[in-house]
Amino acid sequence: MPSDPREWIAVSLLPGMGPVTLGRLFQQSCNPSDLLNLNLPPDTSLRRDTRAALACSDTRRRLMQRAQELYGWAESENITLMTLDADDYPPLLASIYDPPPLLWIKGDATILTRPQLAVVGSRHASRGGLRSAYDFSSYLSRSGLIVTSGLALGIDSEAHRGAVEQKLPTIAVMGTSIEQIYPKRNRALAEQIVAEGGCLVSELMPGSPPLAAHFPRRNRIISGLSVGTLVVEAALKSGSLITAREALEQGREVFAIPGAIANPLSRGCHALIREGAVLVENAPHIIEQLGSLLGSLVLLDEEQKDLSPADLIPPGLIPSELIPPELIPPEQARLLQQIPFDLIDLDQLSVSMGGDFSQLQQGLMQLQLSGWVESIGSGVRRCR
Repeated sequence: MPSDPREWIAVSLLPGMGPVTLGRLFQQSCNPSDLLNLNLPPDTSLRRDTRAALACSDTRRRLMQRAQELYGWAESENITLMTLDADDYPPLLASIYDPPPLLWIKGDATILTRPQLAVVGSRHASRGGLRSAYDFSSYLSRSGLIVTSGLALGIDSEAHRGAVEQKLPTIAVMGTSIEQIYPKRNRALAEQIVAEGGCLVSELMPGSPPLAAHFPRRNRIISGLSVGTLVVEAALKSGSLITAREALEQGREVFAIPGAIANPLSRGCHALIREGAVLVENAPHIIEQLGSLLGSLVLLDEEQKDLSPADLIPPGLIPSELIPPELIPPEQARLLQQIPFDLIDLDQLSVSMGGDFSQLQQGLMQLQLSGWVESIGSGVRRCR
């Protein structure tokens, strides 16, 4: 029988009682009720201030009083509390080394047990990276996977949007407490996630701000919930690589999208590929790879089962060389052929196009508006 969530809250408020310590005690068959009733195994290792707090009856009473207040607040805000010993606790997350003992969930908690793919990447992604995150997420969501990410700016935000703009659920794991949306500009996105049947998830107690130490802890939950992790763009030293390496340590699949060798945000993906991550160029590659792992290659909704994989690929995922020429005006198509995925100087591009700088600028503007290229300083590069 699951423990009372209020007891989990109370022991989480103890000094020195973080998720790792509480999870370790639980694995030693010492639950929150045992702690609060001082029914501890002889070899239980606790900090001195933790033992002192437990030994004080007034402290235990205040902890339970505060826990009752937080429990009542959660109920009033329609926030679900899920404990590590609950029957519906996500089994994949429970299997990691340090599963969070208590989850605060805003939205539909039942989707936490559905097959998920983590989509992560840089907060300062390129336009092409943002497009890839959106398109991959859109396709994967329509294929039956739940996209899980971290609600950060950049790749995370576009991954969530790729799902909710298809009217499909997505999961946002937060590096703050459940009531503190961070960054604030993603408040509308967070509300949309809940409205479309997804959920927000945090292991942190109410009132927890966006501290740097919270985000690596959040990353292990993102990868722990998911059967695999897709890295879209990432620098060599980034939280996205932490998430990917957490996934590898947890025995999960890792996918990476390669990029231009001159792009610093491609280097993290290339490093992962060298370490054994699966190189993917389009979303169907992921479905094919995960099919046997999930027990079926068919993850599609009923209304999509008669469609071929090519029918389901959003336009941004079709290799540009396969797009019918009539979809791109001839002058734009000719210009696009001259623009590499590495950065090219506008003067050099103007020479290769015949020297008409005014016409070049017009063509570049049209290609930027349609998402084919992006301008960076005095240069331009192809996005897709």
